[in-house]
Amino acid sequence: MYLEEFGWNSHFEREFARVCEAGMEPGRVALADRERFLLWTEASETEATVSGRLRHLSEHWPVVGDWVAVDQGSRIAHILPRRTAFSRKQPGAVTREQVIAANIDIVFVVCGLDGDFNPRRMERYLLLGWESGAKPIVVLNKEDLCADVSAVAAGVEEIASGAPVLTASAREAWGLPALEAHLKPGLTAAFVGSSGTGKSTLVNRLLGREQQLTREVRVGDSRGRHTTVRRELFLAPNGWLLIDTPGLRELQLWAGSDSADAAFSDITAIAAGCRFRDCHHEGEPGCAVAAAGIGEARLAHYTKLQRELAHLDRKLDQRAAQEHKRRIKRIHRALRRDSRPWNLKPGT
Repeated sequence: MYLEEFGWNSHFEREFARVCEAGMEPGRVALADRERFLLWTEASETEATVSGRLRHLSEHWPVVGDWVAVDQGSRIAHILPRRTAFSRKQPGAVTREQVIAANIDIVFVVCGLDGDFNPRRMERYLLLGWESGAKPIVVLNKEDLCADVSAVAAGVEEIASGAPVLTASAREAWGLPALEAHLKPGLTAAFVGSSGTGKSTLVNRLLGREQQLTREVRVGDSRGRHTTVRRELFLAPNGWLLIDTPGLRELQLWAGSDSADAAFSDITAIAAGCRFRDCHHEGEPGCAVAAAGIGEARLAHYTKLQRELAHLDRKLDQRAAQEHKRRIKRIHRALRRDSRPWNLKPGT
């Protein structure tokens, strides 16, 4: 196999040349399961672990889709800089990025047209999709369960801020050519969404084989049950690459305000006409957004996400300040240690 078939390009070639040492070769992470990694290299498919040096010096951890430098055939020595990354804030109190999939070209945001359909949740996924640097595409799956697919799709198009909106039924194999039209050899697509939306069934259909396990959703509320438990990269017969991800129970934002503007481009464009630059669109005089009649639920969600992103910015600023203080303290300790009399060279 040639590396280009796995998505290798001139960007990664330059970055590999920058860190490459004797005996190293490039590889792509096809599976990440805690501390176990499966790599695709030009020569073979091999299991690998993270080197002690990388474990000690880097706060980043290899994820599915990463390109890495492999030392001695089985140790990940470097993670090459990512072109794109779909990330969320790590669940819990720690303010840290959790990368779900790296170096993707397309992110399919899969939503089920059943009892668990939730436009507000889709907006969160789209915001992170724009932030990732990849091309977000909405996939409304389970159209066989929807009485008026055209009306729902038209409503989603109004809030998708230019992202293509596709309809499909993974179970009935409807709409797959529309997804395939966005894929070509060497491109990597990631499927993201809640449990039960049909991501794994779509992956199976596109791969042409039963690669991923699937389960029925709960009858009462159409909520999904986790079937995919790890992130994994697959090579499709037509040459593109697919990443299936587990459903995310919690989707805290990891993004900048620019991504909120991209995900809510309709509101952002109208807001330029507000009387006050710092208008919060919450009843201020001369608010163009209020006058435009934006849906109450969508506007409320937009302001909620803006507050969430502002809170994240403050947390990141605090973290950066704390890390800067720790770094200064380490430097001062090192300077004091090196200036002690027993560290001075003879004659000084």
